[in-house]
Amino acid sequence: MATSTQRTPAAAAPGAGAVDELADRAEGAGAAAVADAAVDRSGAQAAQPAHSPQQEGPPAREGQLSGWGRSFVPGYERRHEQLDQVTTGAVLTRGLGRSYGDSSLPPEGVLETVGTTLADRILGFDDHSGVLHAEAGLSLVEMNRLLLPRRWFTPVTPGTQFVTLGGMVAADVHGKNHHGQGSIGGHIESLSLRVADGRIVTCGPTLEPELFAATVGGMGLTGHIHEVRLRMQRVPTPWIYSKAQRLPDVDALLDGLKASAEQWPFTVAWMDSLSGNGRGHLLCGRWAEPDEAPAHAPPPKRRITVPFEMPSGLVNGLTVKLFNTAFYWKMLRSQSTGIVHPESYFYPLDMIRRWNLAYGRRGVTQYQCVIPQEAGREPIREMTRLLKQRGTASFLTVVKDCGPEGHGTLSFLKRGTSVALDLPIDDRIQATVDALNELVIAHGGRIYLAKDGYTTAEHFRAMEPRLDAFMDVRQKWDPEGRLGSAQSARLMGDPPRR
Repeated sequence: MATSTQRTPAAAAPGAGAVDELADRAEGAGAAAVADAAVDRSGAQAAQPAHSPQQEGPPAREGQLSGWGRSFVPGYERRHEQLDQVTTGAVLTRGLGRSYGDSSLPPEGVLETVGTTLADRILGFDDHSGVLHAEAGLSLVEMNRLLLPRRWFTPVTPGTQFVTLGGMVAADVHGKNHHGQGSIGGHIESLSLRVADGRIVTCGPTLEPELFAATVGGMGLTGHIHEVRLRMQRVPTPWIYSKAQRLPDVDALLDGLKASAEQWPFTVAWMDSLSGNGRGHLLCGRWAEPDEAPAHAPPPKRRITVPFEMPSGLVNGLTVKLFNTAFYWKMLRSQSTGIVHPESYFYPLDMIRRWNLAYGRRGVTQYQCVIPQEAGREPIREMTRLLKQRGTASFLTVVKDCGPEGHGTLSFLKRGTSVALDLPIDDRIQATVDALNELVIAHGGRIYLAKDGYTTAEHFRAMEPRLDAFMDVRQKWDPEGRLGSAQSARLMGDPPRR
């Protein structure tokens, strides 16, 4: 039977950390079941500026916004429980601000963005088909809290649950199961979005398919997403059965990823990029069956907090080497199996609130690229050598096996290997990203826009032959160029705003 499920909002006040609030709620709520009754939310809060960048961190710098990498620009959010009241004429919409670079930041000359986090209703859920109908501001942590006890889970999850449903669509997020399930765009039935001329348009794979494809992975440049219909996945239990292996070098790691993809729905590898041989851990997982999982639901996970902004330079070659060595040897045995908490498997960094503060005032960027299957393994080795030559260390290097190209015009992944590097922002970062991009372009790869903050327009065009097709759709639906972001100005040449 279809159910309509909503919850009473706990509206974040200006300056409050919305992600911290969500984390508190997740820790305190446990595995509460979804109520089968609608909660009246007709008394919408008046629109107001929100000085917080909606991230796990202390109150933001007054009158500024940032992404997760903590590069700040002048601006503020305008939030409302009814998105149709605030998106008319808006330039950009953002959710929880977890993109690393400038994709959720307004272009120069624009101060106001629309924040979606108060528009977080579940408008309907069908227990038979698993179709979830929800507003764009619904967070993944709330989806998990409400629906996982019912044995439903998002078909694709990124590496953090502190993202909104609208943000997941805009970035066409992928996860540890890309080799089998692709990215989130392949599981969306329809979207409702306000386009530049003010109309609210419904689109999907068969309804305005060109607009739909450009919106999935389009980083919010085709319209403001209001509502999403997503096909959820039925799971046998809310627990994960995991297999972890410690592997001696990059070849063993990549061989393990490829072989395990045939047997395991979830796979990911951590690589020690400073070891010289690319040693690391391979983590495989699947949903546990009822006869092997605990009878009770997973309890709330407690999180630790980075209490303040650490000194810049704390994350350096020495500390990264020490961390990677300790992390590699924390597995005393070469292989282990067992039942693990789903948050520990899918969202390990979510256990540390405000971990981005560890990178200091200058912040962090993540460089994520995909290397096509036909390019082989050498580009991955080249990346580690390049970082070593430039004296840059990746605190956390994550490698994933990727399946076919996504459904979006600018969807990130394609068949091959994804590599994600966490890099401290310093005076060398632009030159380092330029060098990495030249390597990726030479091998036919591309970057992930949700992570990027430093790619040049020249490099982006060189790696993205689909850009002209995307720009054609953008021009069709936004001929006056009303929509945009700091990222689109940097990469796509949007004209300056007055």
